[in-house]
Amino acid sequence: MRMASLYKKEYFSRLPELGELAPDVFKKFMAFNDASVAEGKLSHPLKEVIAVAVAHTTGCPYCIDLHVGNAKKAGITKEQLAESIFVATALKAGSSIAHGVNALNTYDGTGDDELYKSEYFNRLKEFSELSGATFKTFVDFDSQSMKEGALTAKEKELVAVAVAHTTGCPYCIAIHTKGAKKQGVCKEELAESIFVATSLKAGSAIAHAVNALNAYDEN
Repeated sequence: MRMASLYKKEYFSRLPELGELAPDVFKKFMAFNDASVAEGKLSHPLKEVIAVAVAHTTGCPYCIDLHVGNAKKAGITKEQLAESIFVATALKAGSSIAHGVNALNTYDGTGDDELYKSEYFNRLKEFSELSGATFKTFVDFDSQSMKEGALTAKEKELVAVAVAHTTGCPYCIAIHTKGAKKQGVCKEELAESIFVATSLKAGSAIAHAVNALNAYDEN
């Protein structure tokens, strides 16, 4: 029988079944997942903030539900959550406009075999000439999302680095890694934020496996 609803909280309770179907790899993933959000150079609450932002980037409803709950338990405020979500929104949108410089290269037939070079990012300003009003509103939003508020500028850069690794935008990774460094982020803190992103991106795949189990068991 086909299920009318594809996402219900109760479906997530099927996740342990994967531990029975593939016990060794499931156990190792869960150990990595737990370690990624454990207290380290970055606090556990901040890691949960990063996890919430990444979960909104991957679009996994199970991950959002789980990590918002964890963040709340860790003392994170609704305002802090909102700001992390807007950073994620800006970075996900930003990855699209950043890749736009590659579109300009292709359209103009640059003939360069190298698809990504740091210098290509300099073409971004051309969008202000091609679609000025829209470009300006995006830049204003992007700038506002990174301003210090309920989250510090340092915390926002750590969120941005994690999200940039989730979207896979090399320009965004470079910009926000440098931004994080300017805010005093050490390399160890940077690594921990990246591992949160790694576990959440992988976690969205394993979380969606409960839908695969539902689909497999349908008559």
